[in-house]
Amino acid sequence: QVQLVESGGGLVQAGGSLRLSCAASGSIASIGAMGWYRQAPGKQRELVATFTNAGSTNYADFVKGRFTISRDNARNTVYLQMNSLKPEDTAVYYCNAWIRVLATTKNYWGQGTQVTVSS
Repeated sequence: QVQLVESGGGLVQAGGSLRLSCAASGSIASIGAMGWYRQAPGKQRELVATFTNAGSTNYADFVKGRFTISRDNARNTVYLQMNSLKPEDTAVYYCNAWIRVLATTKNYWGQGTQVTVSS
């Protein structure tokens, strides 16, 4: 059983910072692409930042220069440092990863963590 567990969300004022963490656990053989998405009320889920399967990073335009994604492969954990937060960053942030268990690779989602930015 594979799980992605996010933490680090909360309420912050505009201009503030938060750091999200996502730890993968279970019978993991390897992890490929791994990153963060978000979904605001009434909107579709959208990519925020991710590591590609090749290890490069990919950021949405709206977070470039403000958010930084990092990864600790030894801990199967990915982080999202969010600086200069804006009210429009308010959303549920979800971790996503492609994880291989034995010979099968599947896509997994975390349960989400709420980020609320007040003006």
